[in-house]
Amino acid sequence: MHISFLLHNGYAIGGTVRTTYNLARTLAEHHDVEVVSVFRHRDRPVFDPGPGVRLRSLVDTRRRPARAGDGLGAEHAHPAEVFPPEDGKYPMYSALTDRLIGEHLRTTEADVVIGTRPGLNVHVARQTRRGPVRLGQEHLTLATHSRRLKLVLRGVYPRLDALTTVTEADAADYRNKLRLPGVRIEALPNSVPTPGISPSDGTSKWVVAAGRLAPAKRYDLLIRAFSKVVVDRPDWKLRIYGGGRERDGLRTLIDDLGLYNHVYLMGPAHPLEPEWAKGSIGAVTSSLESFGMTIVEAMRCGLPVVATDCPHGPGEIIRSGVDGTLVPMGDEDAVADALLQLINDDELRQRMGRAALADSERFDPARVGARYEALMRDLMTKSSRGLHRTRGTLLGGAYAVKDALYGVNRTALQGGRA
Repeated sequence: MHISFLLHNGYAIGGTVRTTYNLARTLAEHHDVEVVSVFRHRDRPVFDPGPGVRLRSLVDTRRRPARAGDGLGAEHAHPAEVFPPEDGKYPMYSALTDRLIGEHLRTTEADVVIGTRPGLNVHVARQTRRGPVRLGQEHLTLATHSRRLKLVLRGVYPRLDALTTVTEADAADYRNKLRLPGVRIEALPNSVPTPGISPSDGTSKWVVAAGRLAPAKRYDLLIRAFSKVVVDRPDWKLRIYGGGRERDGLRTLIDDLGLYNHVYLMGPAHPLEPEWAKGSIGAVTSSLESFGMTIVEAMRCGLPVVATDCPHGPGEIIRSGVDGTLVPMGDEDAVADALLQLINDDELRQRMGRAALADSERFDPARVGARYEALMRDLMTKSSRGLHRTRGTLLGGAYAVKDALYGVNRTALQGGRA
């Protein structure tokens, strides 16, 4: 198969970039795989797409910012008409990206085209030439999309052959709430490769957390919980890796709680695997996770993870009491108690760490890639039998009406912003 991924920016740092490359690298072992990055802002990608993956870009902004009207030509000064305004990346898109993405999709020789965010899925649905399987990926959740974006997706996604989500809970939401006729909806998790380093032996006195310093990650909750941990176990420390807008506020909280010798804001780290392996317990206290990539990363390094049971991912990753612990969302006492249980019981901590290492193998790229491959082959078989063409014919009138409504709504929205 010739498989083509359409990615916002393959040269940036982010979970979608990382998991796309994990999957592409695995599929490239047996297939012809390319990643088409809409934007490119640096010479080399941060994450390695793999030796068998071709990476190319459509808009090169290395010497020019990507905002409209700033040196990319008059076409880039005009707003996008295909990429939906309801997608958060809309300000970066323009008539230029509409044209370049459209030219790519109309001329691609790929057997399967895969979009990796809502706005790009809209491009894949509306502009891909007849023939290739059209596959959309959702790396966020339906629940976090605005009402307007949901309306756009409901009108356009029926042109896709399939949509993948990263959790079963989100797949259920798409089936029950968005109701996309004729679209196969599958839950396929993100993949995390073997770290390639020795896993944690569970003997260090470090709790490790990692991710964007953003409100949804609730590091304030983790820090307050850890202030209760150090009352009983002042010999244990907490390291938090990542950058973001919450850093100054978290630093103030650490100082106010007198934890400057116990809690450390480490900043971003790449690669992160060696830092996980230095710890003995992972901690995730988010109020919302679309998947829970850091949970799997920690487990793949041999750490049991204490995580809040927030929507959607942690409960589908952790077997509470076996390879980690799930606690009620927002409950700092429960977080502190769960951490202390593992801190005070060396045998339990190390046993759960070994279980985490074994259980996390189900997220290996080879296993996830095999599931994607089976899905794509099945879709290609059905498409070759004419089912895709039949569905397109039956729903053609509905598509025309929805496209017309989409155009009206988009024009109204742009007019409202002018």
